[in-house]
Amino acid sequence: MGFRASPVMRASVVRWAENQPDKPTLSEAIRRLVELGLTVKTSARQASEGQRLRAREMAGKAIDKMADAAATPDDQATRKKRLLKGPEEFQVVRKDRAK
Repeated sequence: MGFRASPVMRASVVRWAENQPDKPTLSEAIRRLVELGLTVKTSARQASEGQRLRAREMAGKAIDKMADAAATPDDQATRKKRLLKGPEEFQVVRKDRAK
């Protein structure tokens, strides 16, 4: 298998190989780096903190517009909090929250 690497990428691989205890050849260094790359788990793109806050704010405003006017302010706040938090069964699978 062959591929073309930019001079900058090739130089980076050579520098990496020079820092390895056994000084692998360029081909072996590329093989090892590919193997390392394949073992890394990639996560879904995480939204920035600003994006998360903006989304939460927009959701809160939408919920406020649909609020039950007959409910007490405490009930409205509890319902809004529960809606923003999401169903319990999904909270364990969300990637944007600590477990």
